[in-house]
Amino acid sequence: MPKEYSRSQRVVEQIRRELAELIRLEVKDPRVGFITLTDVEITPDYAHAKVFFTSMTGEESVPEILQGLRRASGFLRRELGRRIRIHTIPELHFHYDRSVEEGTRLSRLIDETVKDDEARHRDEDDA
Repeated sequence: MPKEYSRSQRVVEQIRRELAELIRLEVKDPRVGFITLTDVEITPDYAHAKVFFTSMTGEESVPEILQGLRRASGFLRRELGRRIRIHTIPELHFHYDRSVEEGTRLSRLIDETVKDDEARHRDEDDA
């Protein structure tokens, strides 16, 4: 049985796809180069959208990326209006998504703990 999606979920997914394509192909600002859109949250009235992104260049370049995205937001919003047929095109608010980096950090901590635990058990078995 197919999974049902609400209209807002479909709109969110379409906004994410269209923004990703616009940023990749149309935005000429070099500060906005290597980002991935991870999520979009939209208000019930479609007036505002939080757009979450990660950066392949790391957290140190986030202020520059945010500045580039904010500068391009008018262009992105106008192009969304041409591509998506909804009554209100949301105002875009960009936010850095730390979850990927945090997940990598936690995974590294778990791997280190497992290694330490294995080494401790080997030492106990040798004794």
